[in-house]
Amino acid sequence: MNLFFGIIPTPPPLRAKSRVYDLKARLDWGKPALTIIDVRDRSAFQLSHLLGAINMPLEELVDRALMSLELTRDIYVYSDMDEEAAAAAAALRNAGYFNVAELQGGLPAWKAVGYPIESGMFWLGA
Repeated sequence: MNLFFGIIPTPPPLRAKSRVYDLKARLDWGKPALTIIDVRDRSAFQLSHLLGAINMPLEELVDRALMSLELTRDIYVYSDMDEEAAAAAAALRNAGYFNVAELQGGLPAWKAVGYPIESGMFWLGA
């Protein structure tokens, strides 16, 4: 007898303050249905960012999010500083987004545990 018959697996729930492990588990689940937003400036984003993240600098965040993301979308925001991620999450919640998580520790925490990042390369010509 299959004890798991009828059980549909679900991703880990979104938490207002999420750890990098929470996001990684969600991504590993396979059908994440979420958006990862890096709120740092473009130059920092181009140097390195979470694999699959999009860049929406804090000063443009709400306007750009409202143009492209549903209010019910699961959103993870991060920066290099938790305070900036908290400000971004608060701005999105004030704009009407229901499911927003601050990624605690941001990019430094993600890198510290060895999760995948994308890095830009700059040509240093002579």
